[in-house]
Amino acid sequence: MRNLGIFALCAVLGGCMSTGETVSFRASNPQQQALMRDGQPALVSRQKSSLVLVRPASRQLQANGRPVFVVGINNLSKQPVDFRVGQVEAVQHVAGSDFEMKVVTYEMLVQEERNRQIAAAVITGLAAGANAYSASQAGHGSYTTPSGRSGTFYSPAAAVIAQNNAAVQNEAMIAATVETGQRNMAALEQAVIKDNTLMPGEWYGGQLHLAPPTDQGGGPKTYIIVITVGTERHVIDVAQSPAA
Repeated sequence: MRNLGIFALCAVLGGCMSTGETVSFRASNPQQQALMRDGQPALVSRQKSSLVLVRPASRQLQANGRPVFVVGINNLSKQPVDFRVGQVEAVQHVAGSDFEMKVVTYEMLVQEERNRQIAAAVITGLAAGANAYSASQAGHGSYTTPSGRSGTFYSPAAAVIAQNNAAVQNEAMIAATVETGQRNMAALEQAVIKDNTLMPGEWYGGQLHLAPPTDQGGGPKTYIIVITVGTERHVIDVAQSPAA
């Protein structure tokens, strides 16, 4: 079990850390073992040519949010084997019926991040425009003399200072927006599991994002995750319940 250190391969994305529900696993056959790793539930599933380890990506999941798991895969065979995200299945059991839980792929997450970046850019642009407009009005003022005479004035120096400050603030806002987007994209690239060919003895791992299971009125939600490695199917039984 020393290879359980595969979990250290994957950093949890910002936003995955949340509260509300916890996960437990049930070993469904003699080739599986439910255990604890660093205070978190995990499951090991071993077949002839492959070994799969699964644990939640955070100690608690957001209620009604996407469950995220860290998956580690080891090729035990002497031949290369393929792992394809498109072959991963997740099915929720509800009142005797089964419902598919969509696997949220790396490509989907990247598109979501791009959409978020577009929205952030629009908001940043509006804020920068408001800053620039406010600065363009700087230097203008009004006065009233003791005798009651009133008028307006314009200070070029005050206008230049305000416009320079606005330019610096706008540049910082835009740079922060771009940096956040780049950091989020890099985190997705590093953390999320993708299609991969595993060479003999090789480990591979990453985050597996699923669509939220259907709410059960605050009760436990049960579902299976089927992870196919080569021709072998690892069926993982999951129970997701409100945190105590």
